[in-house]
Amino acid sequence: MVIGVGPGFSVPQDCHCVIETQRGHDLGRCIYQGCAAKNTGIPGEIGGYTVERLLRAPCDGIFHPILAIGDIVKAGQTVAMVDDQPVTAQIDGIVRGLLQDNVPVKAGMKSGDIDPRGCYEHCFTVSDKARAVGGGVLEAILHLGLQNR
Repeated sequence: MVIGVGPGFSVPQDCHCVIETQRGHDLGRCIYQGCAAKNTGIPGEIGGYTVERLLRAPCDGIFHPILAIGDIVKAGQTVAMVDDQPVTAQIDGIVRGLLQDNVPVKAGMKSGDIDPRGCYEHCFTVSDKARAVGGGVLEAILHLGLQNR
């Protein structure tokens, strides 16, 4: 049984089921024919922010975090370095996602994200999106497993 998660997979060419990962009404839906919605490149809105939440590599190089997941950050503050170039937060919030030290990155690559809600617990619990996608994977496993009995 092969389950694809998100865009880039098509049933039946690549897998037996694709799980929709785009926020909205179909988030977590099992797709048994066709493919998931295309990646818009725009993250879901949290606290009125979308692309501003992202930390992106300023250049090709090696990523070195300065802060850690769960740290409070202010707009303009340096969160990490890529070689000698700073990666700065665009908004106030809490560091919710961050690449590990010594990871090679390309210019513009997503390297982390800031949550403007500033809730420390959100950094270490399952998000609504992850829970919905995981539920879709479980549904597909149960559905496909029953078909193969």
